[in-house]
Amino acid sequence: MALGSLPDYPWDAMTPFADTARAHPGGIVDLSIGSPVDPTPPVLREALAAATDAHSYPATAGTPELQNAIASWFARRRGVAGLSPAQVLPTIGSKELVAWLPFMLGLGEGDVVVHPRAAYPTYEIGATIAGARSVAADDPADWPAETKLVWLNSPGNPDGAVLDVAGLARAVARARELGAVIANDECYAELGWEGEWADQRVPSILDPRVVGLDGGVPDTSGVLAVYSLSKQSNLAGYRAAFVAGDEVLIARLLTVRKHTGMMPPAPVQRVMVTALGDDEHVDEQKERYRVRRGILKPALEQYGFRIDRSEAGLYLWATEGRDAWQSIEDLAGLGILAGPGPFYGDHFTRHVRFSLTATDERIAAAAERLRSRRALG
Repeated sequence: MALGSLPDYPWDAMTPFADTARAHPGGIVDLSIGSPVDPTPPVLREALAAATDAHSYPATAGTPELQNAIASWFARRRGVAGLSPAQVLPTIGSKELVAWLPFMLGLGEGDVVVHPRAAYPTYEIGATIAGARSVAADDPADWPAETKLVWLNSPGNPDGAVLDVAGLARAVARARELGAVIANDECYAELGWEGEWADQRVPSILDPRVVGLDGGVPDTSGVLAVYSLSKQSNLAGYRAAFVAGDEVLIARLLTVRKHTGMMPPAPVQRVMVTALGDDEHVDEQKERYRVRRGILKPALEQYGFRIDRSEAGLYLWATEGRDAWQSIEDLAGLGILAGPGPFYGDHFTRHVRFSLTATDERIAAAAERLRSRRALG
């Protein structure tokens, strides 16, 4: 099936609001797109500098050092021990994997790709590229019989929702019942804030409590976990991510990627090894986001927003109880640019997404503007 037409890129609709926000005397505070603003940690830049002699083609499967680093990281930070090199695969960022996974799995007409109701738009785009149909449904009982791929996103973008072990296990059981592959986009897993996630690890879909054990190791059949170093390590510009899980699925993805030349550059692979072995820079970055969240969240609430979910992740998912575009317009008048809820699903016409990816000074400026406007009534 030939690739059909794709929808317009939604963020193009934000141009007039961005222009308004930039005209503010104090400058724009851009809280719309979650692109890191903090420097790439020195230890990672040093690793890149030391790896610039990259005269040979990189390994699509990842170097042995990278494969081992990914497996060790899963054991240390995600509670998933026993992954083999054949169960992990580096990718060129996570967005390309999300967009191409349905196609690489051979999905097409008549197949269904399920994704969350509040969702990163690329899940739906991936289904469109493959010629499959996308369905937004959070309850596994609502997943159609034609489902061939299920996307979970925990912690979620845009809503910061977390699926606990029981919720993940229920989803995996239903996907297996349907004979569907299930993948969890876990790229915000290091950013837990409230409730039990304030002091507990956000669970991975590969957690043995979720998938069960097979021969003493997690039974990853039909299950994939996707992770990106963009947020935890400020490596968005490096395009450094990976997928792990079912060895048979990983082998299929590897074959496709070998044929199509989809391989992370060798210097990036070297940086990934360093990033996955260094916990200190991850903890430091989380603390930066904790401070910014602690400033922005009460200012939004004082202004009149209700914060929904948002117990983890990089965003605050908020509503004033009115049309999202009205909120976006008023915020732009304050020089604040946010993300409209409709970009993340037809069910969220009254929500706005605020990213924590702005400097300390810009976050403080946003909070001051919000408080000042509310004080003026």
